[in-house]
Amino acid sequence: MFMRALLAFLALPGLVAFAVPALWLWRAGEWRLDQPFGLLPLLLGTGMLLGCVRDFYTAGKGTLAPWAPPQHLVEVGLYRYSRNPMYVSVALILIGWSVAFTFAGLAWYTLLVVAAFHLRVVYGEEPWLARTHGADWQAYAVRVRRWL
Repeated sequence: MFMRALLAFLALPGLVAFAVPALWLWRAGEWRLDQPFGLLPLLLGTGMLLGCVRDFYTAGKGTLAPWAPPQHLVEVGLYRYSRNPMYVSVALILIGWSVAFTFAGLAWYTLLVVAAFHLRVVYGEEPWLARTHGADWQAYAVRVRRWL
């Protein structure tokens, strides 16, 4: 299962939060750090994301990938405060990239990714979690906010 978790991390948030921004900056010739404080949300988001992946693996007994989801509802760590801290983490990482390198293209990319996350959560993940976890999901959804 560890290899599936690693592959899921590399394929999903690794691609969206790290590979696309880095390649875009490099290809655009914008690979210069303009605002070092932009590294704060990038690093904070990275730490949060790694913690969420760990919680999916240890508490949920699964991965972040749709093809190997957690077997148990994850309610520990950052999931005590947000039902979607992994998406919040990726948003922070993308905000960090766009601020640190003052690249408008990444700001637009961040907005599109966040909108896609919201649609995925509302129309895909939440209905699936309600069907899969029933009353446990309903109680959790009442107790914990969707985003922050």
